[in-house]
Amino acid sequence: MGNWRKSSYSGPDDGNNCVEIASSRTHIAVRDSKTPARATLTFPTPTFTAFVEALRENPDP
Repeated sequence: MGNWRKSSYSGPDDGNNCVEIASSRTHIAVRDSKTPARATLTFPTPTFTAFVEALRENPDP
C-alpha cells in the first residue's frame, strides 16, 4: 500500500481523531489514526470512489 495520509480537513486541534487512507492502483486502505497498528479496511478503488462520491452528493445524514 502507498503512503498513509490524513484528510486536508484535519486541523492541528483534531490531533489523531481522524481516519487515514493509503492507495495503490487497485485498492484503497482506511485506518483509524489513533490506532494505526490495528485493523485496516481495504476496498477496491471503484467501490471506495463510489462511496466518496455518494457522500459528496448527500453531505447531510
